[in-house]
Amino acid sequence: MSLSIGIVGLPNVGKSTLFNALTKKSVPAENYPFCTIDPSVGVVAVPDERLQKLSDFSESAKTIPAAVEFTDIAGLVKGASEGEGLGNQFLSHIRETDAIAEVVRIFEDDNVIHVSNRIDPLKDIEVINLELVLADLQTASKRKANVSKEARAGKKDALIENGLLDKLIPALEAGKMASTVAADEFEAPFLKQLHLITSKPILYILNKKAGAKNLDELGDERWQRLSAFLKESGSGHVIVDAGIENELKDLDELDKREMREGLGSHDDGVNELIRKGYELLGLITYFTTGQDETRAWTIQKGWTAPEAGTAIHTDFKDKFIRAEVIEWDKLLAAGSYAAARENGQLRTEGKEYVVKDGDVIEFKV
Repeated sequence: MSLSIGIVGLPNVGKSTLFNALTKKSVPAENYPFCTIDPSVGVVAVPDERLQKLSDFSESAKTIPAAVEFTDIAGLVKGASEGEGLGNQFLSHIRETDAIAEVVRIFEDDNVIHVSNRIDPLKDIEVINLELVLADLQTASKRKANVSKEARAGKKDALIENGLLDKLIPALEAGKMASTVAADEFEAPFLKQLHLITSKPILYILNKKAGAKNLDELGDERWQRLSAFLKESGSGHVIVDAGIENELKDLDELDKREMREGLGSHDDGVNELIRKGYELLGLITYFTTGQDETRAWTIQKGWTAPEAGTAIHTDFKDKFIRAEVIEWDKLLAAGSYAAARENGQLRTEGKEYVVKDGDVIEFKV
């Protein structure tokens, strides 16, 4: 399953530094058919301690994690919606992604110039989001001009789409994101076809710097306004020190931990970013495990067992008979498949079963 997160931000906020830290966690391309050779795209492993525990349990020869794509998108400047900077390239690239990781700087450092000459993360978010809204307004307005003629002719689909656009355009004109507009079951397919940037889920990446003046530590009015925005909008966020993570990317875990502590940073914000990005896309993981291989498979939350089987092979959906399922921790506690079966913990599930995060599954086809 190929789903990607676009990393966006203003110049000098640490966007490329963060991408470089992420790509250290890249996975071998041969295990992921959707991999790209584009240097601006990194396919990174999703951190998951359950995978290694299952691999050790099965004494597997190979261990293959779940993965998610991150795309480093050209920097945005004010006026991008009008073609300023690399505006058109920026907007076309971000439309191709499934979610947005928006990097904003929360540290003061006189040696790193800010495009506005002042550190104000909420203002940065407003600049970026307004450019995205304006780009969507252009898209929606152009579509409105085309669909209005068909709507006046009484065509059913055109009437539905026209009604959707009548809600979208005023919201965008007011500076609101397309995600704030509710689409009913009939309008939803037309909303999807518009490929609006601001209908994508957004995760805010707050980039700090060890040794600098960080707003989360200062707690001043800029931090308070940012915190209020994140809370009121219900937006997900993660705090990362991209500079440290980039410096540490070639070290082993023990050395990383010691170096972080020496630099005054205790959390691996990059791992949290990957996990939150995975969740943002509505993804969950199930596992297959055996002596040859233990593997984490990526599916959409809510998929049934036959749908989940397509992650392994597309034929599994049509050829599905049943699935043997057990929660990963129950399998480990049982000590073996035989013991789990004997204890009645290994269940047989049919076509209607909705796969849960952490299930270990053996498909019968």
